Amino acid sequence: MADILSRWRSGLSKTSKAAFGRLASLFGATEITDKTWDELEALLVQADLGIETTTEVISSLQRLTRTEGLLRSDELGQALRSELRNRLDVPPVIEWPENPSVLLVVGVNGSGKTTTIAKLGKRLLNEGKTILFGAADTFRAAAVDQLQVWADRLGVDVVAGAPESDPGAVAFNAVQAGVARNVDLIIIDTAGRLHTRFNLMEELKKVHRVVGKALPGAPHAVWLVLDATTGQNALQQARAFREAVNVTGVILAKLDSSARGGMAFAIKRELGLPILFAGLGEKPEDLQPFDPDAFIEGILSTG
Repeated sequence: MADILSRWRSGLSKTSKAAFGRLASLFGATEITDKTWDELEALLVQADLGIETTTEVISSLQRLTRTEGLLRSDELGQALRSELRNRLDVPPVIEWPENPSVLLVVGVNGSGKTTTIAKLGKRLLNEGKTILFGAADTFRAAAVDQLQVWADRLGVDVVAGAPESDPGAVAFNAVQAGVARNVDLIIIDTAGRLHTRFNLMEELKKVHRVVGKALPGAPHAVWLVLDATTGQNALQQARAFREAVNVTGVILAKLDSSARGGMAFAIKRELGLPILFAGLGEKPEDLQPFDPDAFIEGILSTG
């Protein structure tokens, strides 16, 4: 447990230092003043909680100071910790009721999608699952090669197509192959696409439909990989993907490279989607199930 907390602290050090580093001085043994609220508001916005979430947090803390009679700023520290924690949910238990189950992984170019799939594959293999990758990102040859390299390391089969071939056909073939080989889980890597490109999003909808034709009820989950370094900009991406393919969960990649970890609160508030995993480093084991308590501890850590 201590090792996991250490990993979260390390992975969130940029957010902690850049955004929450002033907490110690802000929450000193001084009287709560208008300046205290102004500085706290600026800090939370800087941490990328978003304007709406920040406003709600400040309002809640101000109510608390009135009802509880808080006078000193050091008393606000624990209140802030509790307020932030209450805004995050423990992710649901991930279950794969069907055999095989199909997981569609979506996201924009550069989000870390293919690498995240590989890390996820490693985790599932360690859990005793049998898996198969579908390389439906046919427009970027490097994506297929990248997935193949990871698959070779993991000992996992990949179903791919020719460069620039129909991604729907690749997804269909991958599902059929997974059914034939009786694997537990088929993970399909889709082409990274800008959420503003209508034709590309329509193509993603097609992949979603085709998967359902290959196996009724599929996909059983659609996970969106978001690059944590993009902060609030990722929210617009998430909304577009959710509307296009009914996203069921979020993976926050590159959290260790970001000073904008506060976007986790905005994802919960704005989208209502569970954060399932967080990328805390380069190693496969650095893809960790999202832990709200460890997350709060990490961003508020002063060590």
